[in-house]
Amino acid sequence: MAKEKIELEFAVRSAPGILYNRLVTPGGLAEWFADNVKLNEDIYTFVWEGMGEDAKLLGKRDHEFVRFHWMDDDEDDTYFEFRIKIDALTGDVALLVIDHVDDDEVEESKQLWEKQIGKLKMILGS
Repeated sequence: MAKEKIELEFAVRSAPGILYNRLVTPGGLAEWFADNVKLNEDIYTFVWEGMGEDAKLLGKRDHEFVRFHWMDDDEDDTYFEFRIKIDALTGDVALLVIDHVDDDEVEESKQLWEKQIGKLKMILGS
């Protein structure tokens, strides 16, 4: 099935370093993204309702972005990424979520990301 790239942007009232910590550390991710997160070298295991899914860390840059690839996804060029954007004029912080989803799951995926980022913003007090 073909994949479609989606990009969602969310305003977040948080220092970039604090936000980045919630996007890259197992403890930070377990607060909002999954029930539990384990890390073994560059493989993150995200656990939801007792079931784990592995994602490989493809790259990261402190306080800027983190990119993962689901291990069970056969397409090598697909990933999901969290990118922190800082407005040069205002200093406002935004979180850009980039994901590759099946064509028939675009709206469902957008709603899921909105729900998850809502949890993140609540934890951050944003």
